[in-house]
Amino acid sequence: MANVLVIGPHPDDQELGMGGTIMRLAEQGHNVLLLDVTNGEPTPFGDPKTRAQEAAAALEVLSPDLTDFPDAKPVRRVLLGMPNREVVHSVEARHAFAGVIRAHQADIMFVPYFEDAHPDHRAVTRIAEDARFDAKLTSIEMPLPAGVAVKNDAKPLYPRWLFYYYCTHLRWVADPNFLFDISGYVDRKVASINAYHTQFVLPEKNRRVLEWVEHAASYFGSRIGVSAAEPFYSKEPIGLVGFDSLIR
Repeated sequence: MANVLVIGPHPDDQELGMGGTIMRLAEQGHNVLLLDVTNGEPTPFGDPKTRAQEAAAALEVLSPDLTDFPDAKPVRRVLLGMPNREVVHSVEARHAFAGVIRAHQADIMFVPYFEDAHPDHRAVTRIAEDARFDAKLTSIEMPLPAGVAVKNDAKPLYPRWLFYYYCTHLRWVADPNFLFDISGYVDRKVASINAYHTQFVLPEKNRRVLEWVEHAASYFGSRIGVSAAEPFYSKEPIGLVGFDSLIR
């Protein structure tokens, strides 16, 4: 099974962009770690303590029921703690990300799509792309993050795959090159987003976000003949050994 690292600029980005996929991967037995780069605060109705509680509540929704899925692994979450709305691409930031990549021994990384209106989103993705390279450098020590279980002595590695998920602030329609079937997971995805009460329940203007999420899942599902799906993008070719896993 794979070690999967899902990087989000703020708590709630991962749930919005790929909450259903996170749940399915965890139920399949993959080791999924969510990295929140910032705490997402300040916001009009939130504060750091409340946002942390909301992120923990969302994590409970995302994590699988081990009774129903005995081979599953709970989804874990860690906060890097960079300042919200001030994330800057730097060598220090790259090495902080690379330390998480090494500690988790990430095989697969998910990061926000690179075209976005939010400066934090663009910066986080650029940092993650470069940190993927830095994580393999054998002559450089990387800081080990607190709260991440260290695997394989945090040896240098280059994650095999880097995929982009969509949590963009642009008024733009996603143009993915692959979709992940999340049929049966939309209600839980919505519940994980609703856990962020200060972001999607209290602000009246944000309540429609849940409608958009449901409609998008239904639309992308219709593109591959299932009830719901989430879109992703890859800059690198994806190899196949057969057609068994392709959805009809």
